[in-house]
Amino acid sequence: MKRAKQSGGGRKAPAKGRAKPARVVARAELPTSFGRFTVFGIAGRKAGEEAVAIQRGNLRRGKAPLVRVHSQCLTGDVFTSERCDCRAQLEFSLRQIAKEPAGVLLYLPQEGRGIGLINKLKAYELQDAGLDTVQANRKLGFAADSRDYEFAAEALKALGIRKLRLLSNNPDKIEQLESAGIQVSERIPCRPRTSRHSKFYLRTKKDKLGHLLG
Repeated sequence: MKRAKQSGGGRKAPAKGRAKPARVVARAELPTSFGRFTVFGIAGRKAGEEAVAIQRGNLRRGKAPLVRVHSQCLTGDVFTSERCDCRAQLEFSLRQIAKEPAGVLLYLPQEGRGIGLINKLKAYELQDAGLDTVQANRKLGFAADSRDYEFAAEALKALGIRKLRLLSNNPDKIEQLESAGIQVSERIPCRPRTSRHSKFYLRTKKDKLGHLLG
């Protein structure tokens, strides 16, 4: 499957101007309604490169940890929007990770598949006028999916993860992580129960972005 962006190759040193290794800059205990986790703040060497990870268990013991790489969605994750399946995927992932001996949810600031919050709201306006999510992004001058997972791979490595089982429906995410040196030993479908309001959105993800929702 083709993708708009070509990520780095394997375990080679990053080329000049590409994403550089990330580092953990904060750590604290995080009790949640899904169980007890440890939360990490992770920063890269480029301005704006940052992520949050919440971890359960010892990642260095047993089988490859279960990992969800989740893109921020303020409207869904916080405001419980039913235009998308983001909050449903977030909660499903946390429940699944909480059942595992070890796992991580990596939360990335990639609002609107990388176009930012205000542009995502502009895309919503276009969708209200009849466009689907891919058409709306392109109308605004963006790729259908502008996300890059090279920093995500470096953030996972900063936590000591180089092999994982991935909760995802997105083949492009798997391909990019593997190109950046993360071994995806298994893909676990991330298909929670969703609202009838998100049916058109999910069909577009399947038909135009190749997400594995069948």
